[in-house]
Amino acid sequence: MNLTVIGTGYVGLVSGTCFAEMGNNVTCIDVDAKKIENLKKGVIPIYEPGLEQMVKRNVANGTLHFSTVLKDHLATCDLAFIAVGTPMGEDGSADLQYVLQVAKEIGQHMSNSLIVIDKSTVPVGTANKVSDAIQKELDERGVKIDFQVVSNPEFLKEGDAINDFMKPDRVVIGSNDEAATKKMRSLYSPFFRSSMDRLITMDVKSAEMTKYVANAMLATKISFMNEVANICELVGADVNKVRIGIGSDHRIGYSFIYPGSGYGGSCFPKDVKALKRMAESQGYEAQLISAVEDVNDRQKLVIAKKVVARFGDDLKGKTFAVWGLAFKPETDDMREAPAIYIIKDLVARGAKIKAYDPKAMDEAKHFYLKDIESITYCDSKYDTLTDSDAMILLTEWKEFRSPDFEEIKHRLEQPPVIFDGRNQFNHELLAEIGIEYHQIGKTN
Repeated sequence: MNLTVIGTGYVGLVSGTCFAEMGNNVTCIDVDAKKIENLKKGVIPIYEPGLEQMVKRNVANGTLHFSTVLKDHLATCDLAFIAVGTPMGEDGSADLQYVLQVAKEIGQHMSNSLIVIDKSTVPVGTANKVSDAIQKELDERGVKIDFQVVSNPEFLKEGDAINDFMKPDRVVIGSNDEAATKKMRSLYSPFFRSSMDRLITMDVKSAEMTKYVANAMLATKISFMNEVANICELVGADVNKVRIGIGSDHRIGYSFIYPGSGYGGSCFPKDVKALKRMAESQGYEAQLISAVEDVNDRQKLVIAKKVVARFGDDLKGKTFAVWGLAFKPETDDMREAPAIYIIKDLVARGAKIKAYDPKAMDEAKHFYLKDIESITYCDSKYDTLTDSDAMILLTEWKEFRSPDFEEIKHRLEQPPVIFDGRNQFNHELLAEIGIEYHQIGKTN
């Protein structure tokens, strides 16, 4: 099929590239001319394992193209995916200005029947707004062209997006038109060669809702477990053992019940707020969803509070080695990362920071922490430790999982102290070698 994907952010670039990998002819559109020129050269604006190689391969094969001009490609495409950003508005709702601007442009330039797919994460009712925006432009042009608007939410995990797209748990198609549903089934059928029952069709509004509910449910599990971890500390229980005890129940499972410093990223914080705002717009108070958000906001500073409890409120003259800046491993994404809040809190108390992350340091330097002068960015995890009063682990990158603890002990100021925001290390081992270890959900 001939596909046009509008937006080359995380969702658009991954989706377009994976569709091209399956043999479709894909053109990815973006208004950022420099970004498009870089993509043509194989320069990828985000870090996602496997994406760069797949982009270069499909550009070379002639199945993946990049352009800044949407109107040149509407006449020849079968499906047009809207994959632009939906940033959080001031009131917590999703900002649809970019989605509706694309819909307007589609209406201005389309010349043949077309299926328009909302791939961006959008609130319930957005498909109707997109349809109205397109129809308004067609009416002003005085032309009649058949089109359908479909909802096809993405369920990609940053750091494993290629695998998620190529071998999806499920694909949700929200459509009120049988022909459009059939076309979407045909597009996705190569991804489900063994079983088509994971391709789920429903009405448009239910599909729009499914994306928000999925992310809110996962965020709820995280916040619930973090709440439990905080209670465990107070009563003297070990949340690591509690997690194993409850995860063995197949109705609960082990996914998303690891205690930590809170969730971040581009999806969970934004989507939880948007779902809460969606409920409020209908006069409903979503108490559980509000609690999920409140618990997470508190959790982001739990490690900072542990540092203060250990070293005091005045941290002048103290230096802390921070391992990990991204909100999760295998990405350079720092949006809403706990590291931002923890570092800013410690710096406000007078501390200095020596930080290392395998992929996210440029994001920190040039955007998220650019105004903070008391941060030194180091070339390796061990370089952060010299003359530091404690080490703080905030992202569970693989290279942090089995470090040389003797090296850590030797380089840190004495006594050596580790604060673990991901409960990654073995407290018994660290106690044996003489490292003071603070984690979440367990008293020392």
